[in-house]
Amino acid sequence: MKVLFIGGTGIISSASTRLALARGIELYLLNRGQSVRPTPAGAHVLRGDARDPQSARAALGDLTFDAVVDWIAFTPDHIEVDLDLYRGRTRQFVFISSASAYQTPPASLPVTESTVLDNPFWQYSRNKIACEERLVRAYREEKFPITIVRPSHTYDCTLVPMDGGWTVVDRMRRGQKVIVHGDGTSLWTLTHNTDFAVGFVGLLGNSHAIGEAVHITSDESLNWNQIFRIVGCAAGVEPRIVHVPSDVIASYDPNWGAGLLGDKSNSMVFDNRKIKRLVPDFCCRVPYSHGAPEMIAWYDADPARQKINTDFNRTCDRIIAAMDACWPR
Repeated sequence: MKVLFIGGTGIISSASTRLALARGIELYLLNRGQSVRPTPAGAHVLRGDARDPQSARAALGDLTFDAVVDWIAFTPDHIEVDLDLYRGRTRQFVFISSASAYQTPPASLPVTESTVLDNPFWQYSRNKIACEERLVRAYREEKFPITIVRPSHTYDCTLVPMDGGWTVVDRMRRGQKVIVHGDGTSLWTLTHNTDFAVGFVGLLGNSHAIGEAVHITSDESLNWNQIFRIVGCAAGVEPRIVHVPSDVIASYDPNWGAGLLGDKSNSMVFDNRKIKRLVPDFCCRVPYSHGAPEMIAWYDADPARQKINTDFNRTCDRIIAAMDACWPR
């Protein structure tokens, strides 16, 4: 197969890039060359701006593809550019949406692909929904060959799963209190990018995936207390957890709060039967108890990676001081 990745060097996409090449796919990457991750050997790099039609057309020339994947489309405007660029140029167009587009909070669990798309809390998710709606219309009206993929929280060694990133780990190691939203018992799904890649690459050129939407996630569900303690264990400490309601966090930091109320504060457990039916070799093999030590080791290998967000630290200290004043511990 000949496949184009728009992007292809991010946290989610980088593992799929490596696996696609390992499976013999002739892979092209269209990007501006600004990623901190190196381009894997064997990939053909097309230098261009995917959001600038003139730049993208110049980079693409007369190339055609068996599949095109846009990893970095976030708004309907991006999709309109894609439709103009790839009509007649590809047998399959794969849009990377988000599992956060599902009904929030979900009316029932586990979430399936037929769960309604409705997230009133987070603009990011509403934009993804609008992108999906435009692509579905293109499929219905002109048979544009779409496949919609909805990742959940997919990570690699560079991604700390909590808001605040490495700052949270630093607080743990310094013996400072760390904030867990709610009572910490909502369930969450973390998927290693190498596991995601198996399901994803299996969809490329898969005729049964045309016109379909599918999520790709781990079957492992952990609550947030467990996630914080797994990270703390990997970092060699026992975290001092303070539970704070998500709406209280939102009152101090609207951006942090939007990601909680629109996503992480709700239990999200997924039914993965569809991806397993479409890609029979899909099986998640990396539990988070293995992924967390990999992440800590990556940060510890180079202290320059351990960037501290002072604004986030100050916000945490303010919230914790207010909680302690109301409920002394």
